[in-house]
Amino acid sequence: MEKKITNMEVKRKNRNGVFRYICKNGTVSNPDISYHLKISLPTATQITKELIAEGLVEERGEMQSTGGRRAKALSAVTDAGLAVGLDITKNHIAFVLTNVVGEILKYERIYQPFVAGEAYYQEVSDKLEAFLDESGIDRDKVLGVGISFPGIIDLDRERIADSHILGVKELPFASVSKFFSYPCSFLNDANAGAYAEGYHYEEAERFFYLSLSNTVGGAVFSKKELIQGKNFRCGEVGHMTVVIDGERCYCGKDGCLDAYCAAGRLADMAGGKLEHFFELLDQGEAEAVKRWDSYTGYLAIAVNNIHMLLDCDVVLGGYVGSCIGTHLWDVWEKVAKRDTFGEKDPYVKACHYKVAAAALGAALKVIETFVSQI
Repeated sequence: MEKKITNMEVKRKNRNGVFRYICKNGTVSNPDISYHLKISLPTATQITKELIAEGLVEERGEMQSTGGRRAKALSAVTDAGLAVGLDITKNHIAFVLTNVVGEILKYERIYQPFVAGEAYYQEVSDKLEAFLDESGIDRDKVLGVGISFPGIIDLDRERIADSHILGVKELPFASVSKFFSYPCSFLNDANAGAYAEGYHYEEAERFFYLSLSNTVGGAVFSKKELIQGKNFRCGEVGHMTVVIDGERCYCGKDGCLDAYCAAGRLADMAGGKLEHFFELLDQGEAEAVKRWDSYTGYLAIAVNNIHMLLDCDVVLGGYVGSCIGTHLWDVWEKVAKRDTFGEKDPYVKACHYKVAAAALGAALKVIETFVSQI
């Protein structure tokens, strides 16, 4: 039988919708809310009064006149809730502080090689506290810490099931979160990057986020949600075979995409600096051009396969996606040659967030949990 929606559920949905609309659009009026959300003006007015009383929304003068009485200008109280995003990689930690509307308030990336064990997590917690000290924020407003890990994050069993790159298996979330003074949530790094990217997409759109960093990962983002998969491995294209019996991947298998499209394939010939590689490429340096041609050949195979399977945009993220700039066209030209249907509009995109995407996405997941309960 179809479940009946109660008045309480309708009210909560409307409250949530109103707050999201205000967060997304900056400064609005009750008539704006009523029109765009298709709710009555008295309902919109009552909801905003409640949100003002709860310290989530504030009045900021009046809107411009449209011929009648000026409507009150309403905005979200941006520091009503704050979240920290923490991205753990093999050699670095990135910290991001965001507010309730998803703005980046502070960012820092430090060198901190990963070492499995309690001493490492205590060190990370100490550095997080120093990061927050420097930000000067009210600790009571910190909603939680979102932690991004490279590996399989099993949300059902609440553990990091497997991280080849960090050498971690079956690590309970609690073994990490106990070192932090705030509620912790966990995300795979590619999923976190996709979540940050999803802020730029309309609700109905779907895309695949292809993370090209020290490892290659991916995530499917659809209708403002991450698609996780049966074993939380959805999007793990880094271990998709692109060359039968090809080069050895760090996972121990041969011919994985990661072995051909990890950022190190480019950075290794430029002193480990990916930005320097793209400088050489811009200058037309012969070895860089040759390496890029090989790299984009394998990347085009992967992008074409992903698009044939999912029929959606493919967003290039991670270190390579952040640096790719005008060279995105090189990828599209090779993808277009492989496309069976001859699509004219490029569906390969560069990521919006050039730095801290995984840390930001982890923080935004914390914010989303807060907003969903309003």
